[in-house]
Amino acid sequence: MPRLYESRKRVLVTGGAGFLGSHLIDRLLADGHEVLCVDNLFTGTKRNIDHLHGQPRFEFMRHDVTLPLYVEVDEIYNLACPASPVHYQHDPVQTTKTSVHGAINMLGLAKRLKCRILQASTSEVYGDPAVHPQREDYWGNVNPIGPRSCYDEGKRCAETLFFDYNRQHQLDIKVARIFNTYGPRMHRADGRVVSNFIVQALTNEPITLYGDGRQTRSFCYVDDLIDGLVRLMNSPAGFIGPVNLGNPGEFSMLELAREVVRQTDSASEIVYRPLPADDPKQRQPDIALAQAKLGWQPEVPLSEGLKPTIAYFRALID
Repeated sequence: MPRLYESRKRVLVTGGAGFLGSHLIDRLLADGHEVLCVDNLFTGTKRNIDHLHGQPRFEFMRHDVTLPLYVEVDEIYNLACPASPVHYQHDPVQTTKTSVHGAINMLGLAKRLKCRILQASTSEVYGDPAVHPQREDYWGNVNPIGPRSCYDEGKRCAETLFFDYNRQHQLDIKVARIFNTYGPRMHRADGRVVSNFIVQALTNEPITLYGDGRQTRSFCYVDDLIDGLVRLMNSPAGFIGPVNLGNPGEFSMLELAREVVRQTDSASEIVYRPLPADDPKQRQPDIALAQAKLGWQPEVPLSEGLKPTIAYFRALID
């Protein structure tokens, strides 16, 4: 049910034409807010927000967050940054700039406006973790000079900036560490396993597994993740994070591939390739903090979340 007009906010979502950003905007509009979507369309696409054309409480601005932004808003969700290895390794210097300069610019805007700001960080700050599952007090095991470090270290630096702005300027911040998320509007060529497996299965191409397929991930359906972000943004000022948002249900890559083949009724065979450098062997969130502070936990099982995701990609391919 939409909120009353008196509680309506003007909310800035950077990276708003991306996978997560567009779903977040849908939620914010459903809650009765006005939304300013900012995106440079490097990995985001207008297709993700086409359905909002003509919505009077929605506005789109093409802009790169590495450049200063001068707008008036009540809250900021900073989601701008390529999130898949294929995209963030395409221009690693720009990826680091997006995380670091983007954080500086959005924090500066929030400081000027005296408004709350949420940073979409990532489970990649834990690197190839030496502890399992990962809790927020784990400092991580990241290779600072590897091919993934432009994203991992960029996000770690963004977190540093957020916490220093909080300590130095008393800025009202929230930091979410997002684990693997999937659902409709994922980029067809983003290189991550869910979209890769689905596209390969729907086109009856071989499904590519890296390593022996026993490495694990935890997959959170997008609606659950967005609910966690909104709950974190609306949580009391004293709780700033970081907080893990993800599904603790752990699946091997081979299990995921077999489930995708089953649901698509695909003729694809599974083939194996060498494991990429610094690819984590295990990734599973400990969500006790989110449960305690936000009353949040994911509700959609992988078998159910895959259905609308497969339907989305089937429509793209057909």
